[in-house]
Amino acid sequence: MSDATASRERRRSQDQSSFSPAVIRPTGGLYAALDLGTNNCRLLVATPARGGFRVVDAYSRIVRLGEGLSQTGRLQPAAMERAIAALAVCAERLKRRGAPELRAIATQACRSAENGAEFIQRVARETGIELQIISPREEARLSVAGCLTLLDATADAALVLDVGGGSTELSWVDLRGLSGDAGGRLTGMPPIKAWLSIPIGVVTLAEHFPEQRPGEQGWYRQMVEEVKGRIQDFPHAEPLRQVFSEGRAHLVGTSGAITSLAGIHLGLARYDRARVDGLWLTHEECEATAERLLSLDPAERAAQPCIGPDRADLVLAGAAILQAVQELWPCARVRVADRGLREGVLLSLMAEASGRRRRRRRRGSAAAKALT
Repeated sequence: MSDATASRERRRSQDQSSFSPAVIRPTGGLYAALDLGTNNCRLLVATPARGGFRVVDAYSRIVRLGEGLSQTGRLQPAAMERAIAALAVCAERLKRRGAPELRAIATQACRSAENGAEFIQRVARETGIELQIISPREEARLSVAGCLTLLDATADAALVLDVGGGSTELSWVDLRGLSGDAGGRLTGMPPIKAWLSIPIGVVTLAEHFPEQRPGEQGWYRQMVEEVKGRIQDFPHAEPLRQVFSEGRAHLVGTSGAITSLAGIHLGLARYDRARVDGLWLTHEECEATAERLLSLDPAERAAQPCIGPDRADLVLAGAAILQAVQELWPCARVRVADRGLREGVLLSLMAEASGRRRRRRRRGSAAAKALT
C-alpha cells in the first residue's frame, strides 16, 4: 500500500466520537475492536466518553483476504500472509496500549472459505489474536449499532446498507415511535424489522465482472442486475414497502466504496472524514457520480485522491451495489457513513462492560443492606 493510501486510511479512522448517547458512561478503561474483513483489516482503540467514545489509536490496512476466494473456495497463501502481517501490527499496537479489552471479529471471507477455521487458528498461534467468526445476522446488527447516530429520528424507517468485500448486509430499521435528541438523532437502538445478507461484496463482484473499456456500461449494468437478482425477492421487508414508496424513509450506506463516491461527489482534493461522514446525497447525485467514474479508466480512477490504486477496481462494484438497492428500494435521500461494523463492535463491548458494572453495584448495594 502506498504512503498516500496509508495516510488516507489513517485519516479515515481519526476523531470518531459522538456515538450512541445515553448508552456508554465515562470510565477510564480502554476498549478495542478489530474487524478482519474480506478486503480490510481495521483496528480501533478508544476510551468511553460522554455521548460515545474517544479514539486513542486506529489502524486500517487493505489486505484483500478474499482475493481469489470466489474462484477457489479457499483463502490464498499470499492473501493470508498479507492479513497476518496486518494483524501482527494490530497485536503490537494493542500490546503498547496495555492490552485493552478486545473483541476481534472475522466476517465473510473466513465464514465461507474451506480453510477459514484453519486460518483463524494460525492467527492465534502467530499473533495471539483470537478472532471470532460472526454470523451475517450479527454483522448486520453491529453495523446498525455503529451507524445509530446517523439515523434520522424524523423519518419512519431506514435501510442500512453495509457493503463489504465479500458480502453485503441490508437491515430495514423501523423508526416509528422512537424519540431523538435535540439534533434529531436517535438515543436508543431501534428494532430491525428485517435483514438480509448476500455473499456478494465489492471484491467478489469485481472478480466476477471484469472491467471493460471506459464508457461501456454493459458490464456495469450486469453487476447491478446480479445484485438485484439476489435481493429483490425478500418478503420479510415488504411490510415497510409503503413507507419507502411514500418518501418517509432514507438509506444509510456504509463502506469504503460509498465513502469514496461521496468524496468524488464533493470534489475533495484529499479525503476528509469530517465532510464525508453524515453527508446527505440524493439518488440523482449518486447516479451522476457513478456515471463520472464510468467515464474514467482504471489509472484515472486510481489518480483520484478519494480512491487511490487500492480501490480503483472496486469502487464501481460498490456503486453498482448501491444502485441496485436504490432501484429496488427507492428513496430520495442517502446518508453516507464513515463508520459501521467496527464502531458497532466497540460500542457493544462498552455497553456490556457498563452493564457488568451496574450489576456489581447492585449486588454490592444488596449485600450492604443485608448486613445492616
